[in-house]
Amino acid sequence: MIDRLNSIEERYNQISNELVDPANMTDIKKMTELSKEQASIKEAYEAYQEYKKVLEDIDAAKEMLKDEEMAEFAKEELNNLEEKKTSLENNFEILLLPKDPNDLKNVIVEIRGAAGGDEGNIFAGDLFEMYKKYAEMQGWKIDIIEEEHSEAGGYSLISFMVKGDNVYSKLKYESGAHRVQRVPSTETQGRVHTSTATVLVMPEAEEVDFTLDMSEVRVDITRSSGCGGQGVNTTDSAVRLTHIPTGLVVYSQTERSQIKNKEKAIKILQTRLFDLKNQEREQELGVERRSKIGTGDRSEKIRTYNYPQNRVTDHRIGFTLKQLDRVMDGDLEEIIEALIHEDQIRKLKGDN
Repeated sequence: MIDRLNSIEERYNQISNELVDPANMTDIKKMTELSKEQASIKEAYEAYQEYKKVLEDIDAAKEMLKDEEMAEFAKEELNNLEEKKTSLENNFEILLLPKDPNDLKNVIVEIRGAAGGDEGNIFAGDLFEMYKKYAEMQGWKIDIIEEEHSEAGGYSLISFMVKGDNVYSKLKYESGAHRVQRVPSTETQGRVHTSTATVLVMPEAEEVDFTLDMSEVRVDITRSSGCGGQGVNTTDSAVRLTHIPTGLVVYSQTERSQIKNKEKAIKILQTRLFDLKNQEREQELGVERRSKIGTGDRSEKIRTYNYPQNRVTDHRIGFTLKQLDRVMDGDLEEIIEALIHEDQIRKLKGDN
């Protein structure tokens, strides 16, 4: 363990020197990669600095034990330091677990209304609002890429990018089928209905991850569709991209500028293909997704939101909160922390 921590310390300091090296200042790509790598090991580095300071303080406290006047104080101090040392050592086990290389990335999220017709679409809109509020609490920024409004409310589809620090590390557990149990607004007899919306979370692909060959992409420019009113876009600015080898289609119309819509469409197509590439690699290597909390598949039922009982349950880890109202207001942290904790426990046990 100490050898690994020493290696992390050495690499952290090496990156610090490279970041201030004038020779690297003009290489934006390299500077970005270095900054991200340093950020990924910063927590372990800082914990190790604290650990070394505790070891020094323990040695100092042991010396103080030899002084009769200071012995009582030194004994109490030594006990506190030993407890802190043990706590730091236990934490190192988690900090040194293999990192998901995508954890620091922004994400693209797609939410679709599924089973339940109008109510499924309305719930898709509720989930979007939940993630939007959670993003605000985290200091993240949301940028809508594509939206298909439902006449009854909500969305049949909404996709958006979430930008900020460590976004994928938290939202990666959200992929799957989300089930709602409540009395729909269209229900006249007060019966509880069950409907679903599906969520797909993909780490944002960067050029270092996946280079899109535009010669394999058909670009179609169309007129944007809208709900009418002043916001409707009447110019031919919507962009549809078709990736010919895979048949993947991406559509973007949220911007008034054709250029901006094309940029968004390229970004989401690049991310979809990167996600596809990751899945294929896992299959080729025979890597089962059992090490993850859930499969990450859009069809897997992961969570139930029960409105009559104000209860939300994550089925993957058997975690229940009777605070659904708070969760729908964006207070997702307790659920996400429980998922992260369970993920770490499984990895420590070697279930990966």
